[in-house]
Amino acid sequence: MRGHHHRRFRGMTVEAMRAAADAMEQGLGEEDGAEQGKPRATTRVQLELPPQAMDRLQRLKDRTEAASYAEVIRNALRLFEALVEEHEKGAEFSLKRANGETVAYKIFV
Repeated sequence: MRGHHHRRFRGMTVEAMRAAADAMEQGLGEEDGAEQGKPRATTRVQLELPPQAMDRLQRLKDRTEAASYAEVIRNALRLFEALVEEHEKGAEFSLKRANGETVAYKIFV
C-alpha cells in the first residue's frame, strides 16, 4: 500500500475523527457526491454475527476508540478495499515487526 489512506488521517485527533464519523452517520459530508451540510443517501444494513465475531467487533471498537460499530466497519471496508486493489495490481504484502523482522503476510490465498 502506498500510504495514501494513512495521509488522510495524519495529524487528526481522535476527537476530530469521531466528529467526522458522527457527521457521516448523520448523513452529512462530502462523500458520495453530497454537498457539505446536506444529507446523503445511506442504506441501513442489519447483520447477524455469531458471538465470537461480535466479540471481535467490540474489541476492535474499544482498541481503536471508534465511536460506533459502523465506524469500525467503514474503516475495515476502506482498508480491505485498498488491499484488494493493490493485490489486483500484483502487490505482495509484508509486515515489519517491532524487532525489525520482516515477514510475508498472506492475505489472499
